[in-house]
Amino acid sequence: MKTYRIRKPKVVVMGGGTGLPVILKSLRNQGVDITAIVTVADDGGSSGVLRDSVKTMVPPGDLRNVLVALSDMPKLYSDIFQYRFNKGDKFLANHALGNLIIAAIAEMRGSTYEAIRILNKMMHVEGNVYPSSEEPLVLHAEFMDGSTAVGESKIALERKTIRHVHVSRQDSDETPKASRNVVKAIIEADMIVLGPGSLFTSILPNLMIPEISEAMLKTKAEVVYICNIMTQKGETEHFTDAQHVKVLHRHLKTPFVDTVLVNIEHVPEDYMDVEKYDEYLVQVTHDFNGLREEGCRVVSSDFLELRDGGVFHDGEKVVNELLRIVYGVRNTERER
Repeated sequence: MKTYRIRKPKVVVMGGGTGLPVILKSLRNQGVDITAIVTVADDGGSSGVLRDSVKTMVPPGDLRNVLVALSDMPKLYSDIFQYRFNKGDKFLANHALGNLIIAAIAEMRGSTYEAIRILNKMMHVEGNVYPSSEEPLVLHAEFMDGSTAVGESKIALERKTIRHVHVSRQDSDETPKASRNVVKAIIEADMIVLGPGSLFTSILPNLMIPEISEAMLKTKAEVVYICNIMTQKGETEHFTDAQHVKVLHRHLKTPFVDTVLVNIEHVPEDYMDVEKYDEYLVQVTHDFNGLREEGCRVVSSDFLELRDGGVFHDGEKVVNELLRIVYGVRNTERER
């Protein structure tokens, strides 16, 4: 009697910020082959200080959060790795211990890429974690009024409508390059998930690396965009869900998103702690006709999780939908 081994579906999740770990944490242990591609354009906070101080590293903060999300370390270990020094601790103020560990290994081994490989093993990470580039990138924005801003942390402060963003290398005029294995992961993927996360400062910095944008247009993977639940100050003010997708398509100069996940559950008025989450404004409005005009399949459902005075995607609900999609796509391909 023959036995058959069913290959795990390969799922690439791309982005940065706080949204990515929510999805990855729920995707872990679901029997899929995970690759996380993480933005390296952050220039604020602890990450910004370290990228300027250690020449061999890219900003570590988003990478740190992704490692923890995919790790099966005991909670005490992850709490230590995530510990952030107090504001009054002089030169250690506001640094996360994990950021300092990544910086130390990056300096010791000569690159953040190698540091993440080592931490993958140390932290028992399920899947692969890659910085989108092996060098820190600088994010540039051009606004609708023709003015510009340089630096991820400065763009939203302008409170202007963004026309276009692009990235450059921090220490060179050469074209930014993707990290090792990133293009291969995109090409070989069954599904690529974009978001959730800041449209212009977490998702697009990855896609603006030419090798990555080219791979996105070549891959046969199902591309799924998880639309944000709330609009974001200085980035997507007054945006509909369709406008988010239009921006993605405009940057790659062609439609490439196959499916959009849209939350339709209402966020109660006055629920959000506006002091704690001051960058988020109002709930994204729906334009389902606009989404269909962009050539996207729309999956609308209750993906909402309310906790700690904030609005988040419910990781389990989102991942359940992603698994339905990826297994449906693979079954269709086998039938062909």
